[in-house]
Amino acid sequence: MEHQDSKLITLSYQTKNIDIHETSDDEVNDSPIEQVRLTVPIVDDPTLPCLTFRTWVLGITSCAVLSFLNQFFHYRQNSLHISSLTAQILVLPLGNLMATYLPNRTLVLFPSTKWSFSLNPGPFNIKEHVLITIFANSGSTNVYAVNVITIVKAFYHGQILPFAALLLAHTTQMLGYGWAGIYRKFLVDSPYMWWPNNLVQVSLFRALHNAEVRPKGGLTRLQFFLVVFISSLAYYIVPNYLFPSITALSFVCWIWKDSVTAQIIGAGRDGLGVGSFALDWSTVASFLQSPLATPAFAIINIMLGFVIVVYILTPIAYWTNSYEARRFPIISSHVFTDDGEKYDVSRILNFTTYEFNQRGYDGYSKINLSVFFAYSYGLSFATLVATVSHVVFFHGSMIWQQTKSTFRDKFSDVHYRIMKKNYEAVPQWWFYMLSSIVIGLAVLISQGFGKQFQLPYWGVLLAIGLALFFTLPVGVIMATTNQQLGLNIIAELIIGYIYPGKPLANVVFKTYGYISAAQAVMFLQDF
Repeated sequence: MEHQDSKLITLSYQTKNIDIHETSDDEVNDSPIEQVRLTVPIVDDPTLPCLTFRTWVLGITSCAVLSFLNQFFHYRQNSLHISSLTAQILVLPLGNLMATYLPNRTLVLFPSTKWSFSLNPGPFNIKEHVLITIFANSGSTNVYAVNVITIVKAFYHGQILPFAALLLAHTTQMLGYGWAGIYRKFLVDSPYMWWPNNLVQVSLFRALHNAEVRPKGGLTRLQFFLVVFISSLAYYIVPNYLFPSITALSFVCWIWKDSVTAQIIGAGRDGLGVGSFALDWSTVASFLQSPLATPAFAIINIMLGFVIVVYILTPIAYWTNSYEARRFPIISSHVFTDDGEKYDVSRILNFTTYEFNQRGYDGYSKINLSVFFAYSYGLSFATLVATVSHVVFFHGSMIWQQTKSTFRDKFSDVHYRIMKKNYEAVPQWWFYMLSSIVIGLAVLISQGFGKQFQLPYWGVLLAIGLALFFTLPVGVIMATTNQQLGLNIIAELIIGYIYPGKPLANVVFKTYGYISAAQAVMFLQDF
């Protein structure tokens, strides 16, 4: 941004639905994004304690509990995810209880040093609450690498050395933290990377902590939140326990019960869902997560693509019987034989070496996908290419300007200036060191432990390079549209062509390539 005649010309991008406009001097000290200006305050109290005893206790506990629960519930057929929002709500009364009952005493860790901390530094404040929520969010997803261990144990009936499995889980989870530090300047410090989903949490933090005067005939933020929270919790019992059928109401299937065509058209789960709707918010939010946190232009864009693929391309391909599509279900994630039966993977796999059995495959059947699954795979590749081109054409000049600003350490965002003024940033070399150590351990995993993961060292480095390349464009899309793209599809395609016949190598490569980028984006969102 540059000054001209005492006015600020703010940059804008059509994809963010922000109009180019001039602002007065009074608005220079605010964000150029309207949604941020309306949600995030531009004041700070640097005297509030942050890394307190309460922060460490509640943060580590919430991280461990959420990590265990989400990994445990991941194995359900209908998996249940407990987000950091749950911890964000539950730790508030716990923090207030600790502030009320813990003694106001300072403990010295070692008598010969000045290392000490207070059990109760004062009232439980918003900064402690935010840090605890970040702790919780780091453990709010299941460990993706555990899927590799599960595959070997449950489907291949083999074993992985415990220490190798532990290193695999830790390295895949921690690689992304290094990427986050590398791209912090572009995806955190920039005022145009505004992370829509974060604004929802900021609103909740303000509702829980800011003192408000209740307007006449109205509600405060906290009162409104409590009304919605209690009402939604009470209603959630209805579709999930009392009447599960209302999670998907398919009237077309009810009217023509014996028609296969009607089931294909009207089924909400394995069909096109025409005339099907739900009275359950979890069903509504399962497609876009919370539509309240996603910009309207992103929802409209995704919905148009959904209509084109599901209601135009898929039916045309299915009913014209393209590639014998009518032999298989119209929507399914399974693989099938040529005659439409479910594929027996055990017939094409050597369970001793965990390698592809070419002779068994030649004597069995080629693998077939449902038409919708084939479109899903194809469009996953197109999405990543479109992501890179979109970032280059729509955000390329901004990223270049930020690259030059990085060397001058100069940004105009008010929140960046407040943080830089009051707090010392984590040194950049920390992230480089973390990345180097984790990459070294990842290479050790590929070369040691009897090479039981099948992936050679160059495969690990290729997966890391893939994740490092895509973290920036994927992060830009997430930071502006609240839509996160995954690298799992393209990762398994790349290693499948380069190193065929090695199923474990494929899933390990996919894990390093996909989850490190996903972890980086999640950590950047916390930043």
